[in-house]
Amino acid sequence: MPLTAREIRQQFLDFFKSKGHVIVPSSPIVVKNDPTLLFTNAGMNQFKDYFLGTQQPVYRRVADTQKCLRVSGKHNDLEEVGRDTYHHTMFEMLGNWSFGDYFKAEAIAWAWELLTEVYQIPADRLYATVFEGDEAEQIPADEEAYACWTKWLPADRILKGSKKDNFWEMGDTGPCGPCTEIHIDCRSDEQRRQIPGSTLINKDNPEVIEIWNLVFIQFNRLKNGTLEQLPARHVDTGMGLERLVRVLQGKQSNYDTDLFLPIIKATEELTGLRYDGGKHYQAISFRVIADHIRALCFTIADGQLPSNTGAGYVIRRILRRAVRYAYSHLGIQQPLLYKLVPIVGELFQDVFPEVQQQQRFIAKIIYEEEQHFLKTLDTGIQRIEVYFETASTREIPGQLAFELFDTYGFPIDLTRIIAAERGFTVDETGFQQALEVQKNRSRQATALEMGDWTILSEGLSRFVGYEKLNATSRVLRYRQVKEKGKSFYQIVLDETPFYAESGGQIGDTGWLIQNGQQIFVEDTRKENDLIVHLARELPAHPEQPVEARVDHIRRQKLMLNHSATHLLHAALRQVLGNHVQQKGSLVHPDYLRFDFSHFNKLSNQEIKEVEAIVNAKIRANVPVNIQYMPREKALQMGAMALFGEKYGEQVRVVIIDPQFSMELCGGTHVQYTGEIGFFLITSETAVAAGVRRIEALTGEAAWQYVRQQMELVAEASELLHHPRHLIDALQKIIEEKSQIEKRYQSLEQKWLIQQAKQLAQQTETLRDVHFVGQIVDVPSTDALKQLAFYLRDHLLPTYVIVLGASIQNKAQVLMMIDEYSAAQHHWHAGQWMKTHIAPLIQGGGGGQATIATGGGKNIASLSTVIHQIKKLVES
Repeated sequence: MPLTAREIRQQFLDFFKSKGHVIVPSSPIVVKNDPTLLFTNAGMNQFKDYFLGTQQPVYRRVADTQKCLRVSGKHNDLEEVGRDTYHHTMFEMLGNWSFGDYFKAEAIAWAWELLTEVYQIPADRLYATVFEGDEAEQIPADEEAYACWTKWLPADRILKGSKKDNFWEMGDTGPCGPCTEIHIDCRSDEQRRQIPGSTLINKDNPEVIEIWNLVFIQFNRLKNGTLEQLPARHVDTGMGLERLVRVLQGKQSNYDTDLFLPIIKATEELTGLRYDGGKHYQAISFRVIADHIRALCFTIADGQLPSNTGAGYVIRRILRRAVRYAYSHLGIQQPLLYKLVPIVGELFQDVFPEVQQQQRFIAKIIYEEEQHFLKTLDTGIQRIEVYFETASTREIPGQLAFELFDTYGFPIDLTRIIAAERGFTVDETGFQQALEVQKNRSRQATALEMGDWTILSEGLSRFVGYEKLNATSRVLRYRQVKEKGKSFYQIVLDETPFYAESGGQIGDTGWLIQNGQQIFVEDTRKENDLIVHLARELPAHPEQPVEARVDHIRRQKLMLNHSATHLLHAALRQVLGNHVQQKGSLVHPDYLRFDFSHFNKLSNQEIKEVEAIVNAKIRANVPVNIQYMPREKALQMGAMALFGEKYGEQVRVVIIDPQFSMELCGGTHVQYTGEIGFFLITSETAVAAGVRRIEALTGEAAWQYVRQQMELVAEASELLHHPRHLIDALQKIIEEKSQIEKRYQSLEQKWLIQQAKQLAQQTETLRDVHFVGQIVDVPSTDALKQLAFYLRDHLLPTYVIVLGASIQNKAQVLMMIDEYSAAQHHWHAGQWMKTHIAPLIQGGGGGQATIATGGGKNIASLSTVIHQIKKLVES
């Protein structure tokens, strides 16, 4: 029996544990505190600070399996996933690392030992590539790695590769170095005899693939492009579990392994269709669904909900792509993906239990997103149908194809299929041009230009802001950054009282003071584990000490709101149940915002109960106890850890009554709950399916809010001459107003019916169609539409109605055409409104073939509008 994926993963970890490595947990797949990444895309991401020298490693040797997500870059274009058998969005990266400990000889020897002795891969199927050097950049060939490989492989299976394939770089600047890749030839013996595997390395052959990359980090690239030797050399290796499992289970496709097959089997049962592993769209759809549901489960479990921006937009794109394939090629027009969540949870329960632990929540989010997008798909199809009805050519314009892609989520291949079914083609050049314009606009909007660090002193930054808000510090490093046309400096101090934005709490502001110069610190952020102060200028003498002074009034407000957030979380769990989990928060000096998992709107009574519990804890003046302890001990004590957060071995636990609130938290807090003063919920709303949001105030801000509400009540009472029962008086006024409105609507309706009769008497007959074009006097756009419908009843069966009106000092136009006339004469009210009427009234408009509306500022043009439509009907 071949090894299972679970066994293969465990053997990797056990092997490196036997070589003195500490097995560390995967970091969250959703990245925080790193402006260069949205998602963890490689195993090394969580160790980036070790390579940059901004943090000292806890262990010299570590190994792990890391959750990763890639949707762009070489071989990782989202639209290509599922078309082949070995690329994915979400994948596991097995890796081992050395931080200034062992180097090339040991890394290569252990890789060979694991592959050939533990996993028993035939040695004659393995190849290695090493860096050949680059004369243009004066980087020497990696002779050391080549010499190491000669101990295990013959020369004809050690290939030299270019900088593109065998030199790894973190980015345009930063740590880098040569790498050696291990490739495997999975072809049959007959195929291997006919064509040597060495000729197929890095040639995109699906059966001759890279399985392990060993990176030797020994250089640092500066902004000017030059390389300098790093003071310590590191090893960073990565092996995709999915490919390894495919090899060891003897499969031709990653999707045929036990990492994906259970999902595919479940999809077969749900759809009633069969997966045959082919290259046609039905088989591609099975692969897309199997891949994408994994990505969705892990990202949502780690706290990233689908949205229209940033990481959330990537998740939404992945989900919508899976829905599109199910809709277009499997005939599924109801939510499907959410039913697969339990399968993913079960597959990873032993290594990544967070999916199974949040299974109901994840499924709810996916279900709501699927349902919403399926409606959007229907709307998009209606949009393209309108074009088919009025098209003068047999080609869908590139701009329309882009609109379908951008607004309705249609990939170009779906537009292509729909077009082909109707005998149309697609202007794909125009589509690509429109897409490139959008990409350029997006690049410009997010352009961030960073200079090299000017390093004044080596060392790490230490946060001292729990104990004090002033500190005498030295500048360790600084650099200039340009973003959206603005220039500022990032400054790192050896010790700082400034809290950097994290855990929902926004960064401190304050001042850096030196010899009378006061530099305002606009924000404090974390860049990986570096505490970065943002300022418009540098100290005049960066090499001299500076006084770092936090805005203590603002910090105090942040502390009130952060401690109140913990009380709120505990109170919600007490009132609503233990299913409540934090899904996001914002601790701002003016207010707090808290997102949590719950499927129903809170009742007024539940909100009152939550407020009462929090305020009772505030009045009790409970001490806020901060303790440091090993993570496992904290969790055993019952401390709450948030999904998607990265915690070290030692954690900070914030305890507000051990029986009430105990959370892992690095934020700043009050010493006693009484300092919060008062807590008040101002709103409770939905954020997404299964996620609610509470906004609240504390302290002085809460009291000011109450004061304002009291003043409003007093003003209302005074306006009503101080009734004994204010609510009863208001209810009476509302009822009287409702009765008056009903009587008015009844009179208005009778008046509109009479107006319609009079307008019908002014009918002209144009091309056997009843035409009415008039400027009318109506009070609202609703009345204008109602009048048109009453008039239509007098003109059936064929009619063209154009009504113009001045409503609230704006020109309003409504046009109606019967379906028969629209089809017979190829008339389209929406197109006429957009093309002919909107420019005349200096505004906009549109609609369907049979009804359209428009509005603009040029009231004087209404007569011209009617004349213009009359000419179109006559022509």
